[in-house]
Amino acid sequence: MAKLVAVTACPTGIAHTVMAAEALRRTAALMGHAIAVETQGSNGVQTPLSAADIAAADAVILATDIAVDDSRFAGKPILRTSTAAAIRDTKSVIGNALGHAPGAQPKTAASHPAPKPTPTAVRSPGLLVAITACPTGIAHTFMAAEALKQAAQAKGYRIKVETQGSVGAKNALTEEEIAEAEAVIIGADTHVATDRFAGKRLLKTSVGEALKQPARVIDEALALPAPAATGGGAAPAYADAVSGAKARQKEAQSGPYKHLLTGVSFMLPFVVAGGLLIALSFVFGIEAFKEPGTLPAALMQIGGEAAFGLMVPVLAGYIAYSIADRPGLAPGFIGGMLAAKIGAGFLGGIVAGFLAGYIARWLRDTIRLPQTLEGLKPVLIIPLLGTLAVGLLMVYVIGTPVAAIMNGLTAFLQSMTGANAVALGALLGAMMALDMGGPVNKAAYTFAVGLLASNTYTPMAAVMAAGMTPPLGLALATMVVPSRFTMQEREAGKAAGVLGLAFITEGAIPFAAKDPLRVIPAAMAGSAVAGALSMWFGCGLRAPHGGVFVLAIPNAVAPLGPYVLAIVAGTIVTTLGLMILKRRVEADPTAAPTLGTAAPTPTSPAPSGAGR
Repeated sequence: MAKLVAVTACPTGIAHTVMAAEALRRTAALMGHAIAVETQGSNGVQTPLSAADIAAADAVILATDIAVDDSRFAGKPILRTSTAAAIRDTKSVIGNALGHAPGAQPKTAASHPAPKPTPTAVRSPGLLVAITACPTGIAHTFMAAEALKQAAQAKGYRIKVETQGSVGAKNALTEEEIAEAEAVIIGADTHVATDRFAGKRLLKTSVGEALKQPARVIDEALALPAPAATGGGAAPAYADAVSGAKARQKEAQSGPYKHLLTGVSFMLPFVVAGGLLIALSFVFGIEAFKEPGTLPAALMQIGGEAAFGLMVPVLAGYIAYSIADRPGLAPGFIGGMLAAKIGAGFLGGIVAGFLAGYIARWLRDTIRLPQTLEGLKPVLIIPLLGTLAVGLLMVYVIGTPVAAIMNGLTAFLQSMTGANAVALGALLGAMMALDMGGPVNKAAYTFAVGLLASNTYTPMAAVMAAGMTPPLGLALATMVVPSRFTMQEREAGKAAGVLGLAFITEGAIPFAAKDPLRVIPAAMAGSAVAGALSMWFGCGLRAPHGGVFVLAIPNAVAPLGPYVLAIVAGTIVTTLGLMILKRRVEADPTAAPTLGTAAPTPTSPAPSGAGR
């Protein structure tokens, strides 16, 4: 075991000084060496080296970006390097320092074989993946990432670490890397989404633990049991098919479309909560909220003023977040708030979100600062310049024209009656069933949701009715004409019916994927009828989701009876279309029996009723 001493120092004496010292201590310990590290920073000298430490040292490492006094190390081999090199390539720095010391290498060679011959050291390099994140996303995030890299390297593993810092995610993990990984480590003090790691060993710990005890964290992650495989059966297979279809649609989303849907997804909870609270205020009377101090007035204040008031800022903020990550949030939210105040509605929010996102991303990628000042970019420079640019554009250039367009669109839609309303409902309905959760479906849905902020509720009702009918029609068809479907499809039809009631159009995707030329036209016909009838009856919906479960809330849908009739009519039309277009399925003698049903054997009679 070699003995080392080191000094770390950077101009500010904060981040790089401490990070280099921690990296040297940790890596030296992993390599089996003793090291004493002195830090020289803005707070003076910390953990100063004693004369005994220096006298016993085999080599000296000066990881400094400023001049330091080295006279006390006279007669000792000295390796001079930067703090950045000590942080990023610590093992090489220590190795080079020992190479300067004549007697240190033999000690190392003699001491290393004893602890090293472990299964981890001789194994073929496996892959680990990790995410580190702290509330500020500056020092600890990157220090923990470096600690995990060094610990994994010492154990003979490859590792890829994604850092979710103040300027967004860096070194992002790919699907291929996640699939190959033997374990996943989340070292974070903030929320990190883990959906993409399904089926993997997953260890969650704090960023501090990953920084201070990286070797133990890796050992704990590898010691976790492998996740159990899910069972089979028709229902799980159908659920997997729906999930797979959603995943493929999400992968296909890119560019502006992906950013728009990100904003819409974050906006939806505000729309749902606000719309239902407004509907509840109407339980006491349509104009009861006008009486100050009453419960209806409070419900209207919470739903109509607070929740609906945040819709457009949230939409704009998270569009910008999708484009530029965290630096886009402040200019996006403020741009959206300006759009709402100007009267530009959801169209203004969309414009503000894209402006804020691309401006913030440009600022993030263009502005170059010294490493010591990088922390100012996400908390000061980008929010200030981005907000200033977006705000001035919204106030002086974009806001007024977009507000005029939005007012004209709202007036046109609210005045639609008769054939025009029916045509719009049929168009929106057909769009909902064309790709069942894809870009066309989402375009119709986003259009309807955006209009809720302008108190235009009829398109939303048409869209939800049309989105429910494809899975409901398929579920009904599997019961009415079972000969047109396989046994697996008949079982899946039950689950499709539940999804349809909950307004999850994707429940029809497995059927459409298997027989698109027959299923999609039938679904589009039924959805067009449902949407057209909803608009014809003048049905309005104040909540953008929930299916039949929102119908029980008073005034959430009005008028209720005709709206249910529109859904039933669309379901029946879808079923009739399937009866006409679908062909009879030939019996499959090799098909596996459904779960819980015993297959007849040559020595046992078939169950009564079989073959009907």
